[in-house]
Amino acid sequence: MQKIGLIAGNGTFPVEFAKAAKQKGLTVVVVAHEGETVPEISQWADVVVWVKVGQLGKLIKTFKEHEVHDVLMAGGIKKTHLFNGALPDLRGAALLAKLLAKKDDSILRGVAAELESEGITVRESTLYLDSLLAPAGVLTKRKPSKDEWKDISFGWQMAKEIGRLDIGQTVVVKDQSVVAVEAVEGTDEAIRRGGKLCREGAVVVKICKPQQDLRFDLPATGDQTIRTMKEVKASCLAIEAGKTIMIGRDDILREANAAGISIVALNVNGTIDE
Repeated sequence: MQKIGLIAGNGTFPVEFAKAAKQKGLTVVVVAHEGETVPEISQWADVVVWVKVGQLGKLIKTFKEHEVHDVLMAGGIKKTHLFNGALPDLRGAALLAKLLAKKDDSILRGVAAELESEGITVRESTLYLDSLLAPAGVLTKRKPSKDEWKDISFGWQMAKEIGRLDIGQTVVVKDQSVVAVEAVEGTDEAIRRGGKLCREGAVVVKICKPQQDLRFDLPATGDQTIRTMKEVKASCLAIEAGKTIMIGRDDILREANAAGISIVALNVNGTIDE
């Protein structure tokens, strides 16, 4: 493989991928989204074409013009664009019209199917980036308290259920009660909402959906997650080992340790046993 295409969403994940691909000697062709993708992507790309959310035809045309046969998706796209006046092109509108439900998985699988119908293969989103996946165990200096472990166990079950329904990936829990569920607003807003409701000591659980397609939408956490938790005095973050992307792990752990926030990465069965 000499070229790789990148469908870039928000956050720093697309930049990390582009950087890794360039370091591997690949030509990187990026389709970036206005209002979502950070401008820094240009520093690590050979070609950047900016599109509006929903311009699926332009996205496919870009990759075909540059003879790109392998692409991956990195970074999220806020689904709120569906409700605030986004204008998809003809191909994007046709895809949305075909979908029975506007669930994340349905939309992303639909986009992947359109790409693959044009001979463009969608690769797993962690290509070249295995080192960013969270290892199992307690990752911070502070371990969860006994009560926090109870909330983690409870939250894990609840998060897997909302994930199975393709609602979101995150729940906020306090005293074994769900105080917030992530939907289209995203992780940070769910943490703020739940944290304000329980005032302090919230436990945040973010998981990989049981039916997760590893080509896209893997859960990711960065130092912004920790700053949002600090803002509402949340105390603990539980994520899924091997399936959660930690962007800037050293910075995340430094922020968490300074704030006294515990971070634990559990295996798929909800334990930290190796």
